[in-house]
Amino acid sequence: MKKVAIIMGSDSDLPVVEKTAFMLDELKIPYEMHVYSAHRTPEQVRSFALSAKDNGFGVIIAAAGMSAALGGSLAASTTLPVIGIPIGGKLSGMDSLLSTVMMPSGIPVAAVAVDGAKNAAILAAEILAVYDDDIADRLTAMREHDRAAVLSKDEKISSEYSRA
Repeated sequence: MKKVAIIMGSDSDLPVVEKTAFMLDELKIPYEMHVYSAHRTPEQVRSFALSAKDNGFGVIIAAAGMSAALGGSLAASTTLPVIGIPIGGKLSGMDSLLSTVMMPSGIPVAAVAVDGAKNAAILAAEILAVYDDDIADRLTAMREHDRAAVLSKDEKISSEYSRA
């Protein structure tokens, strides 16, 4: 099974990124987490990206705020899919969201919502599930569980608040 790399630009991103790790744990997908900065440790970012495929990674998740250059820096050095998590901050994360999605042609970074760490993990799982039926089955089971939970809430609220 391929691993997921979770790279954050600063340890201050950890409270958001932990949600990614939790979701990957739930889906039983192995991962590694690192702190590398596109601006402060560019050599490590490039080295990680260049060797990621050979080191068993199938997807890279990059969490960064402000200029959010981390996703693009990683994507520039690998053909693996890179998913950006824009981290909220002084401008409500709009600065990092725009930096994540406004990539030059040929160097794509997929993006989830600001602080959308759980969706980043699910998107990574969906990418890996293309070639891994076990992950696909776990995703299907998760979706069914979520569907059943919503319908249960509907039944409760509908029976309590409906008047005919």
